[in-house]
Amino acid sequence: MTRLGKRAVLDRRKLHAFLGEALLAHLGVVAGGHPVVLPTAYGVDLDGPDDGGTLYLHGSVAAGWLRRAIESDVCVTITELDGLVAARSAFHHSMNYRSAVIIGRARLVDDPAERERALATVVDHMIPGRWSTLRPNTRKELAATAVLALPLAEASMKERSGGPVDDPEDIEAGVWGGHIPLRRVAGEPITDGHGEVPADVVDRWTALR
Repeated sequence: MTRLGKRAVLDRRKLHAFLGEALLAHLGVVAGGHPVVLPTAYGVDLDGPDDGGTLYLHGSVAAGWLRRAIESDVCVTITELDGLVAARSAFHHSMNYRSAVIIGRARLVDDPAERERALATVVDHMIPGRWSTLRPNTRKELAATAVLALPLAEASMKERSGGPVDDPEDIEAGVWGGHIPLRRVAGEPITDGHGEVPADVVDRWTALR
């Protein structure tokens, strides 16, 4: 890391824990001659077949960005916002966050067994145990879905926490400084009118409250 290296997280276990906790990734590719950044669900297999473990993403086989994603290196970022930092100068305002960046060459997952494991990993990342309760994918659904695998070898993490880092003279000026903690909160599950809320959804909601 070349900037704000003190925020680097060097413990690989913290990176793995963060990847397991966060929910939304952004995939950056060059498509159509310009950069495109796309939000996407993801799943992680720390024991996956790629160097350092595997990050799985999925998308439509008809998506133009998907073809571009396997032609050159891509960048995936995953971020959780933990707070707003109010300093005593505009320069020192900041945010508390945890963020991972994964860079590498994605591969298209062709092996049927790995594709199924990858899709299960993505679904269970959102709601653990959900995959086992679902009907099998149809051949049409599988034919319309592409799965990408990205090695975790080139993954880094940074984080910031706490209050502002103000200059002494700014503190003496008497302006308030501090931070506003933020956290993700799950609302109560809302059924679509067909059946009771299952145990796996209740467990996930309870964990996210």
